[in-house]
Amino acid sequence: MTASRRKALFLDRDGVINVEQGYVHRIEDFEFRTGIFDLCRAAQRLDYLPVVVTNQAGIARGYYTESQFLALTDWMVDRFAEEQVRIARVYYCPYHPIHGIGQYKVDSPDRKPRPGMLLRARDDLGLDLASSVLVGDKLSDIEAAEAAGVGVKILLASRDDAAEAAAGRYHSLPSLDEV
Repeated sequence: MTASRRKALFLDRDGVINVEQGYVHRIEDFEFRTGIFDLCRAAQRLDYLPVVVTNQAGIARGYYTESQFLALTDWMVDRFAEEQVRIARVYYCPYHPIHGIGQYKVDSPDRKPRPGMLLRARDDLGLDLASSVLVGDKLSDIEAAEAAGVGVKILLASRDDAAEAAAGRYHSLPSLDEV
């Protein structure tokens, strides 16, 4: 019998971990969403590994550098640790197929709605995607989770965005407090 695979709580960054403010890349502009630490602590108690999966088109567009993103990411992971949350891994896609500049103008399999980051996390961390959960704020997050076979998909959206959720594709909730 094989050992059971682990399950993940996949989190998009902008709009889920932090308040969406358009290409956030500086600590002073980073505002954690209400409830994110509580959600992650609860997930850890249930043996879910918090994993971040984030498109970072701001790098591709030249708005900030990969180094700036990585410095902010280190700070973010440290803040989670201060809140007793261990982020298992951060996956990011710095590419954009249309608006990318230079080496970043790439049609990457990691860019959501493609499932590349989720599949790499599965392989790297030994995850059972069917037992995992993804929380996103865009349909591209949900589509990536569907393509990867993630079992539970949650879209943070207004109550008005619930049509497809009602059809059973995903759950639509207005805030992290309801996850």
